Amino acid sequence: MIAPMVWERFGSVKNLVEPFFGSGAVLLAAPWPAKRIETVNDLDGLLCNFWRALQADSDALAAATDWPVSELDLHARGDWLVQRRGDLTERLRGDPNYYDIKAAAWWVWGACAWIGSGWAEGNAGRGVNRQLPHLGDAGQGVNRQLPHLGSAGRDDAIRTYFSVLAGRLRDVRVCCGDWSRVTGPSPTFKNGLTAVFLDPPYCAHDRVKLYAEDSFRVALNVQRWCVENADNPLLRIALCGYDTDYDLPGWDCVAWKAVGGYGSQGKGRGRSNAGREVIWFSPHCLGQRQETLFTRSA
Repeated sequence: MIAPMVWERFGSVKNLVEPFFGSGAVLLAAPWPAKRIETVNDLDGLLCNFWRALQADSDALAAATDWPVSELDLHARGDWLVQRRGDLTERLRGDPNYYDIKAAAWWVWGACAWIGSGWAEGNAGRGVNRQLPHLGDAGQGVNRQLPHLGSAGRDDAIRTYFSVLAGRLRDVRVCCGDWSRVTGPSPTFKNGLTAVFLDPPYCAHDRVKLYAEDSFRVALNVQRWCVENADNPLLRIALCGYDTDYDLPGWDCVAWKAVGGYGSQGKGRGRSNAGREVIWFSPHCLGQRQETLFTRSA
């Protein structure tokens, strides 16, 4: 898990921005409760839909999310989401009361089972990447949050978890558009000391095809933004990528390995790439271990 490492380097901040919001691991690992502004960017509206469904009918969402991790379902549901993504975004934009329980449930279920980022992101109509589900502890689906219970107890636990999650997300500001819209001065350092977590599509050419909206150009623009803002003492930036993706002099490049995933267990490209995962930390980052939402009650 990279989230604890990231927060050790971010420390206590007044503002958090995630321009490429994925499964929410870094946000949910943030020290909480805290008086902190939090802004995330969701390009396709899937997070917005999840939030509306969570607020409107958390019981129905919990019931629809309770499903075992299955490779065929992962592919089928990912394709289904990709095919309906554009229509879903426009419906959400046109009706403030609209939400789709099934889309919300399948999105969060897939995010819990997927290896890394890229869930439900097709490419020119070819659907989601034919990837195996995550086979380590981090890929046990929503049930990884739950104790070993019977069926009735599990249903109650899922509902309780989503209720807690709804409370946690209550004050998070969710944007829907290009990543650069949330990285200007107003959303970031004008709010005080700001942590920016960047997880763009990786620069490696063999990874670009996994992303529907993002591209090699996006990653290069992210690097340009990082260089331009590295010296700002009010910005603590973490940038994820492969070890050869970026050239950032003065940044701390920390290697980490995606353990437990199928790609890291095999003998091919997935295993070698697992050892290339790094995080670049900007010069004004620091290290500090803090308490998180789900460890407070442990």
